Amino acid sequence: MSIKDEFTKGLWKTIPPFRLVLGLCPTLAVTTSGINGMGMGLATTFVLIFSNLFVSLLRKFIPNQVRIASFIVIIASFVVIVELVMKAYFFPLSKVLGIFIPLIVVNCIILGRAEAFASKNNPVMSLADGLGLGIGFTISLFVLGSIRELLGSGTLLDIPVMWSSFEPFAFMLKPPGAFVALGILLAFMNLISQYQARKGGGQ
Repeated sequence: MSIKDEFTKGLWKTIPPFRLVLGLCPTLAVTTSGINGMGMGLATTFVLIFSNLFVSLLRKFIPNQVRIASFIVIIASFVVIVELVMKAYFFPLSKVLGIFIPLIVVNCIILGRAEAFASKNNPVMSLADGLGLGIGFTISLFVLGSIRELLGSGTLLDIPVMWSSFEPFAFMLKPPGAFVALGILLAFMNLISQYQARKGGGQ
C-alpha cells in the first residue's frame, strides 16, 4: 500500500471504533460532549503516532521474547507526557477524562497497531498508519460526543443550540445512551457502505 492508502484507511475502511471495534471503553465512557470526545481522541492520536514511530524505529533492536513488554513501555512513556501536559495546560478537561487518560496505555488500538503494523513496517508508513487511525478515532469520538451532547443537554461544544422549549433526553448522557448513539452511527455507516458497494457493482 502507498503512504496515502495507509493514511486514508483509518478515516473510513478501518476507522475505530466502528470497523476495528476497538477502544470502545473510552468511546462509550467519555463522549458525553463533543469537547470531551475530541480531547480524548487527540490524546490517543498523539500516543498512537509516536508509539508507532518509536516501535518502528526500534523494531530491529527489540528481542522478540520481550516485544510486548517493550511496546507497553514505549506507549506508557508517551501516555505520561500526554497526562502531564493535559494537567498543566488543560486541567478541566484532564479532570473530566480522569482515569481514561492513563488507561490509554492498554488501549487495544495502540497496542494492536504496534504489534500488527509498526513492528513490521518502516517509520514513514507507521506514521501514516498512526495518523490516519488517530484522526479517524478522534472524528468518531467527536461525532458521537456531539450527538449525545446535542440530544442530552441541547448544546453543541457547550453552546446552546436547541429551541427554548426543547426537553433534553437525559438518557443520552448515560451509558445506555452511548450504546444507542454508537449503534445508530454504525448502522448509518453500514448503509453508506452497502450503497457504495451496490453503486460500484452496477458500474
